[in-house]
Amino acid sequence: QVPLAESGGGLVQPGGSLRLSCTTSGWRDNVMHWYRQAPGKQREWVATITSDRGETTTYTDAVKGRFTMSIDNIKNTAYLQMNNLKPEDTGVYICYAPTWNYWGQGTQVTVSA
Repeated sequence: QVPLAESGGGLVQPGGSLRLSCTTSGWRDNVMHWYRQAPGKQREWVATITSDRGETTTYTDAVKGRFTMSIDNIKNTAYLQMNNLKPEDTGVYICYAPTWNYWGQGTQVTVSA
């Protein structure tokens, strides 16, 4: 059983929405990250959620106001709600659990008309 599994990617038109999920194989981490990697570019950080005492989220400037990260500790799943998607959001979205140093396999997001 893989430690992390992402889902929810797909092809969407500019202005559309997608919700990505990152589900663990039963363990939890108080910090979870989303990264993305566009073709020919380096992997870049997108968002972080910390759920130690309450939840705190941070985002890269390029997605602020459009993306929302959340976590469901009962389902062991972190989400990335992506609205008003732009072509430059295209890439493989990967979740990462730093305490365990687990990277997911990624899910492809393509924003194109």
